[in-house]
Amino acid sequence: MTSIRVRIGILGLALLAGSAVPASPAAAATTPSATVEEQRLDRAVPREILERSGFDAVPLRFTRALGTARSYAEARKVVVRQGSALWKRAVDRAQGRGPAGGDLSRDDDRPLYWARLGMTREVRTWEPSFGLTETQRAALLGELERTSRGQTAVRYPGGDRLKRVLVTGFDPFTLDRDIRISNPSGASALALDGTVIETAEGPARVETVVFPVRWQDFTDQTVERALRPYLKKVDLFTTVSQGRVGRFDVERTNGAWRGGFPDNDNVGVTGSVPVADPASQPQWTTTTLPYKAIADADTGRFPVYDNTSVTEIPAGGTVPVVRADGPTAGSTARAGGGGNYLSNEIAYRVTLLRDRLGLHDVLPGGHVHTPVLEFGAGNTDPATGTVTDPGFVRNRLDIIAQVRTILVVAVEKAT
Repeated sequence: MTSIRVRIGILGLALLAGSAVPASPAAAATTPSATVEEQRLDRAVPREILERSGFDAVPLRFTRALGTARSYAEARKVVVRQGSALWKRAVDRAQGRGPAGGDLSRDDDRPLYWARLGMTREVRTWEPSFGLTETQRAALLGELERTSRGQTAVRYPGGDRLKRVLVTGFDPFTLDRDIRISNPSGASALALDGTVIETAEGPARVETVVFPVRWQDFTDQTVERALRPYLKKVDLFTTVSQGRVGRFDVERTNGAWRGGFPDNDNVGVTGSVPVADPASQPQWTTTTLPYKAIADADTGRFPVYDNTSVTEIPAGGTVPVVRADGPTAGSTARAGGGGNYLSNEIAYRVTLLRDRLGLHDVLPGGHVHTPVLEFGAGNTDPATGTVTDPGFVRNRLDIIAQVRTILVVAVEKAT
């Protein structure tokens, strides 16, 4: 997810969920409403994606289960149980366990995204007989987000036999450009979660989580809350997102600036990345991944670049300039190598957290941008194209395989 400067034709999606019609105009004034992101659920493409994966039953089953709750405590149990089950179902499907549920390829990340939105919309608009305070509703939504994104399911075995690797991905985004969009970083997270990769340094256990494409969630420190418990326990981490056409990038430098590109709720935010203790906030953070080794290795079909470019306002200056070889001393960030959208921000936040935990010199970690996931030839028009095609599936599988190989190289060369 790059800045508007480097974004090149990325795509979008949508789904369906139930909400009650208010009984009267008075009720309408207080009835909770769906978000912009959730309102896309009513379009045809999300329904097709859900039906062709068997995930169309997930929101319906969740609605029925939630309807049996007679208290907030019971509702919370339903949310935690069903959110966790959704993540497990998506991972199992991606990794070939259980029925496919339809003819949509198993590597597809979109069923998880749209089914989750069906569930969040139900919680957001639900009006149980026992009543919900806004604080309680927000807590239920938080539980659902965390459990259905794998953020509560990270498990590493004890002992020193396995290396521990943490990987993050993202939801689909730019949804109003093309409702069909898939995000290869999210697909990679599903394919890799809980797997063991073999390296020259021994086996490595990979655990993954997925994050939303929403500025407010990042402002609310969702990244730090989800990942802080694990950074001192892992041997390597990489945040992953979709970036440029036809290439992988290992982003050398991350910047403390939001460029304002709209998120999945069509909200744009411009300004410094908001973090705890802003007085000690640096303008730049750097990767500690073995970037040269990754770029030099034969990891797959797509070329991999060690990307050193940034956009800065030089010390004493007022106009942003692009620097091909990284920031200069005393400069102010306007874009990291990965731009100034949420991919840059997750890289900035996690590497800053690494540094504040005193792990800069001992924990390899940074950001990898995947290629844009493109549809096959003849299927590029969002208005007339199909939701999938053989080229689309092949591109996604190749990206997933190359992410896995990049992790192997990272583990071997960082040791």
